[in-house]
Amino acid sequence: MRDTTARRVVVTGLGAVSSLGIGAHTFAAGIREGRSGVSPIRGFDASGFPHTMAGEVHDFEPRSVLRSLDPEQWGRSGLFAASAARLALEDADLDPALVAEAHTGSAIGTTSGESAVIEQLTEQWVKDSFKRLDPTAIRKVPASQIATAVNAELGLSGEAQTIATACSASNYALGYAYDMVRSGEADFMFSGGADSINRWAHAGFFRLGALAESVCRPFDAHRSGILTAEGGVALFLEPYDHAVARGARIYAEVLGYGVNCDAQHPVSPDPSSIAECIRAAHRNANVEPEQIDYICAHGTGTPTNDATEVKAVREVFGDRLPPISSIKSAIGHTMGAASGFGALMCCLALYEGFLPPTANVTETDPALGPGVDPVPGTARPAAPRIVQNHGFAFGGNNAITILGRAA
Repeated sequence: MRDTTARRVVVTGLGAVSSLGIGAHTFAAGIREGRSGVSPIRGFDASGFPHTMAGEVHDFEPRSVLRSLDPEQWGRSGLFAASAARLALEDADLDPALVAEAHTGSAIGTTSGESAVIEQLTEQWVKDSFKRLDPTAIRKVPASQIATAVNAELGLSGEAQTIATACSASNYALGYAYDMVRSGEADFMFSGGADSINRWAHAGFFRLGALAESVCRPFDAHRSGILTAEGGVALFLEPYDHAVARGARIYAEVLGYGVNCDAQHPVSPDPSSIAECIRAAHRNANVEPEQIDYICAHGTGTPTNDATEVKAVREVFGDRLPPISSIKSAIGHTMGAASGFGALMCCLALYEGFLPPTANVTETDPALGPGVDPVPGTARPAAPRIVQNHGFAFGGNNAITILGRAA
């Protein structure tokens, strides 16, 4: 049960750097329209792969967003995170000096950290020698740099926490940031995630047989896998009373979260563990299954993940399944940023009144059973009040957040 003496926590700022564009509302417009952010890979030479499509962020110019950081000193993932946080602060319409003077921190999730930088250094090592490694690149390597980039860009004095629980990391980060603000340990928090396209992740998913050739179609009868992707996302969290007092636009209230790890298999999700994580999130948020109006699925588009996820949802919800859709159908799998992008869309769904769609669905897989509504094609007008956001990762790391319309 929620501690009713703790502070209520709301989301008042959103930021996104994505393959569908820069800025939360540009990104969301693409998702709502069912547009694709997928294109041929440019970030590395993909000519040796049979599958060469990904959700890359093209023409990203960090200097057009950032005010403090020198982009030459930071890795691509850190720049994604810092840019998204800067955009979220601007969207929150709060004095940056006030935020910097307060006890404000960041919690940012990632899967691969600055792996693109590590690949660059590995190439230098193989081509030349260990002693010839670029020292500027070496300084970019630590995964901690991703959250540190946010604090450095915004002049924050609170903690900078990089959470590396792979593809559930942004939901872990959101839960962590929620606890910090709720408990009064922080005045404000930025949460989100960032990852950049890299060869090893693309190769790894290809060798697992998990890559789709060109289209990601979660819940479709003909789905064949994921598409790798990149980007950065940030949510700005503040106490409800503070937001109301300043007349802020409140996108959503963070009601609670659940996390667990079944640790049963490196890559195969466990439906019972996911179901227990859903129940834990409901308990923490003090909601019942029948109150959930929509589920933003992990929805990778692999046959196994989608079937397992639906099975877990049925275990909790029974015959009454809420609409369940996946935005990965439009942007691919952004790894550590994935559930952060999901949380952003949940916030806008609550605030603006719609259900995010699953693009590319032509035939919902009948093997998933009756009642599965993936909101195919484009967004659907609706009035959701409470929504559920999924994030699952290799190793059985599960994280689920619950958000509601602020009242």
